[in-house]
Amino acid sequence: MERPLKKDERQQLLAEHIRHSPFSTDEELAQLFGVSVQTIRLDRLELGIPEVRERMKQLAEGQWSKLKALADTDLVGELIELELGKKGLSLLTIESNMVFSRTGIARGHLLFAQANSLAVALVDAPLALTGTVRVSFLRPVRLGERVIARAEVVKIKQNRYYIQVTSSVKGQDVLKGLFVVFALEDDANENRS
Repeated sequence: MERPLKKDERQQLLAEHIRHSPFSTDEELAQLFGVSVQTIRLDRLELGIPEVRERMKQLAEGQWSKLKALADTDLVGELIELELGKKGLSLLTIESNMVFSRTGIARGHLLFAQANSLAVALVDAPLALTGTVRVSFLRPVRLGERVIARAEVVKIKQNRYYIQVTSSVKGQDVLKGLFVVFALEDDANENRS
């Protein structure tokens, strides 16, 4: 039988875990460390670590201004990280209006929309359109789960961005896709009346 961690050991491991997994909730941390949620909250307070919502907000600050190909309202999920032309990260918490009422399973088009909008956001151009997508849904996502989408530009050829997106819940992949997104000049504004 393992001995319980001393408070200072637990707090050190807690700080390290949150640094690597900032989306971990107090409930998940309590289960991981075998202590109560209240103990985790007290540890966080002593360490000056904010709750998960505040941590996400801090990570997201400043990311919206980097968007070129999308308006912030066009992105599905919360943008956490964005390096134009390289990589990005978004978070989508599945709420009751996002699931089938009978099963509590998230609607697939929302998971796709999160991945697609993140892929488009990576393109360093004033206008970007999805050309081709190959996507696989790997397991159902349920009400209350938090989907983390990670996107990475794997190749740029002329005006085509090849972007790999992997969405996961608690480290388990739920969606994988390869998106080919076209970077275009914003000539569309000239044709509007």
